[in-house]
Amino acid sequence: MGGPSRLLFILSISMAVASAVQAQGEEGAAARQLWCVAKNNAEDAALQSALDWACGPGGADCGPIQNGGACYDASDVARMASFAFNNYYVKSRNSGDDTCSFSNTAALTDLNPSHGNCKFTSRSGASNGDFSGAESDTADLSSSKSISIVGWLDRLSVVIFCVQHLV
Repeated sequence: MGGPSRLLFILSISMAVASAVQAQGEEGAAARQLWCVAKNNAEDAALQSALDWACGPGGADCGPIQNGGACYDASDVARMASFAFNNYYVKSRNSGDDTCSFSNTAALTDLNPSHGNCKFTSRSGASNGDFSGAESDTADLSSSKSISIVGWLDRLSVVIFCVQHLV
């Protein structure tokens, strides 16, 4: 590849990368729905202690996790703690994201933890890719930070497509 073809190739790649960076910046300003949930590697005793605080001095509405409530599940303290943690987090709207720590037993997620008739209210947060963990059956939420790379992978695939078809 030489002369004008090479210049066209370089300009195309530069434009694709610039577009990806600009789009990422625009996404960073958008709001994202967030929920505060129990970490799946947290000890039950620590979760129970944090749950007791959230439903007591923390002021969370724990009615739905009482016996007979839509979110009651005596066999799963993490699910009930998640509901209480999230309720406290949503009510603490004016506080920072540190309202979802509960002695490092909770993390933020952008995956809706609602299940069956148990509905979790979300809180809008900045989408800067800097939120704690993601709740799933296989996610290990032992680290306190994670970065969403889905948008970057989409843009990288566009750049690769351009390179393949321009060479």
